[in-house]
Formats: sequence, C-alpha cells, structure tokens
Amino acid sequence: MTTPSETNVQLNEIMRATEANLLGTVHGGHLMKAVDSIAGVVANRYAGGPAVTAALDEMSFLTPVRVGDILHSSAQLNWAGRSSMEVGVRVEVDRWDSITDRVHVASAYLVFVAVDAEGKPKPIPPLDLETPEERRRFREAEIRREHRLAMRAAIEASREAERSEGDA
Repeated sequence: MTTPSETNVQLNEIMRATEANLLGTVHGGHLMKAVDSIAGVVANRYAGGPAVTAALDEMSFLTPVRVGDILHSSAQLNWAGRSSMEVGVRVEVDRWDSITDRVHVASAYLVFVAVDAEGKPKPIPPLDLETPEERRRFREAEIRREHRLAMRAAIEASREAERSEGDA
C-alpha cells in the first residue's frame, strides 16, 4: 500500500510577465492552473492511470504573487475512497528581490476521480496511514467530503421542494 507522503510531488517555476494581471501581480487563474496541474499528477500516479478533476473543494489566496517570484507548489494525497481521492496543495514563493523565508501564498483541496478507458469511475487502492499528520489530513478530508455531500443533498432537496410547489 501507498502512504500519503509517498505521493508527494513538488513543482517550481519562475513567475513571468505573461502571467501578470492588470495590477502587475500573478493572475489567480494561473495559480489555479498550477494547482490543478500538480494535483492531477498526484491523482494520476496514485490511480495508475487517468484521473479527472471532479471538484475544487476550497482554494484560499493568502497574499499576492509577484512577477519574478519563484513559485513552489507541493501536492499530496490526503484521502482515498473507492474511486475518488482528495489532493491537498500548498503554494509558497521565494521573493525575487529579497532573501527571506518562503511565503505561503495559497492552499487548495481538489477532488479527483480515477477513470477507465471508457471514462467510467474505476477503483483505487486504499491509503496506508502511518503518521499522526497523515491521519489528521485524512480525517479533515472526510469532513470536507461530508460537507460536499450534505450541501449537494440540501440543494437537491431545495430544488425538489420548489418543483413540488410549482405542481401544487
């Protein structure tokens, strides 16, 4: 079995003017693409084949990234179910114009589903949790999953109630 720490992937890139928005900082969409890309690598490796993004559960932008900064993205599997999995991503930067500690600029949680050649969900192996940190991340991912499912059920119930009112 695989442990979450064994799924860790890291990616580094220099932020260029082509990624800048009108304020001169890196466009949030570029960070989202970098987050989805690195999370996809983790998910595809763990699934042993294609895995598709099913949800961006949460993404927090903490401070702007500037042109010239060195972006460091780190992703790791937090949770695995039958065919779906959650990948956590942490994004930090080294500022181009000063030598300081890395700055945490964004975090995100993405849900992926492993798929077969026909695009249907396929089973994935369970995670082997070894450390207290891995167990904590797994539990927190389960909480996020429960919230997603409860929200979906509440929205469906609301729509059904609205349809029923329209029929009355």
